[in-house]
Order: sequence, then structure tokens, then C-alpha cells
Amino acid sequence: MLDIIYKESDLENLSQVLIKELPSKIVCFDAPMGAGKTTLIKAILKTLEASVSAQSPSFGIVNEYPDAFGKTLAYHFDLYRLNTIDEALDFGIEEYLDFDGWVFIEWPELIKNLLPANAAFLEISILDPTTRQLYIH
Repeated sequence: MLDIIYKESDLENLSQVLIKELPSKIVCFDAPMGAGKTTLIKAILKTLEASVSAQSPSFGIVNEYPDAFGKTLAYHFDLYRLNTIDEALDFGIEEYLDFDGWVFIEWPELIKNLLPANAAFLEISILDPTTRQLYIH
């Protein structure tokens, strides 16, 4: 679908493109540790005008981001620490996937069978210390 090479200085423009071009508001990020998954999500949330700055939900698994009116704009998941799909089901992942807004998921492999067919998958590759390649399918 899209294949983009970018640097951190390109994130504002890249996030604007992604918001317009992504086929779904359920967005899954596939990338190695340190590739910039959370950094890209922060840029997208800033472009969407979330009322608070994004942070990695590594220890809490999910962060909720409101808009300027306090309405939930997005959920951001980091599923790295989950070991089984049952753990995701126990905290209600299926309800979050039915949310009528943005859902960003880091490390989505464990719940692939629960994702809707139209979920967007973003693969980020590290080309060098400052350059990334983003492939969207």
C-alpha cells in the first residue's frame, strides 16, 4: 500500500499522511525494539490533537487519550508483556477493538486472530540510526 522512508524530523508530515491514508482506525505496529513505534504514535496523537502527550503504556498495557473536550480519542496498547491471548481477553481487548475511534497496538502478534480484517499493519524497519522505513499493508 505505502512504502515511506523517513527521519524523526518528518514525523509531523508523516502523521498527517497516515491519518488520511490508513484503511482503518485500528493500527498495528510491527517493528523491532527501539524502531520508534511509540514515537510515531506520539506524533499521530499530536496531529489528532490529543489533549495530553502520549507515553508508552509498557507497564500499564493500555493508555487512553482524550480530545480537548475530554472525550476518548484513542487507546494505545503495548502488548509486549502479555504471554497468552487469554490475558488480552481478560482485560477486555475485544471491547477496545469495537471502539469507534483510534486504537494503536504495539506488538499485536498475540491478538492477530481477534483483529478485524481491515486493521492496518505498519511495519517499521531501522535503516540506520536516524532513518526508518515504513511499509503499510
